[in-house]
Amino acid sequence: MSQFFAMGGYALYVWSAYALAFVVVVWQLVAPWRCERRILRRIARAQQRRGRDESGTP
Repeated sequence: MSQFFAMGGYALYVWSAYALAFVVVVWQLVAPWRCERRILRRIARAQQRRGRDESGTP
């Protein structure tokens, strides 16, 4: 089992490549979610401002 994790002397390269790939995949999942939340908050704020403007209250 330890030979598997040592990867024949290439463990640092192999496991760092796996770690980097994992980080990229996670980022690809998280980034659109964060962007969507930010856009929805902006829309909600714009609608609140529009509602205040139309009702005439500051």
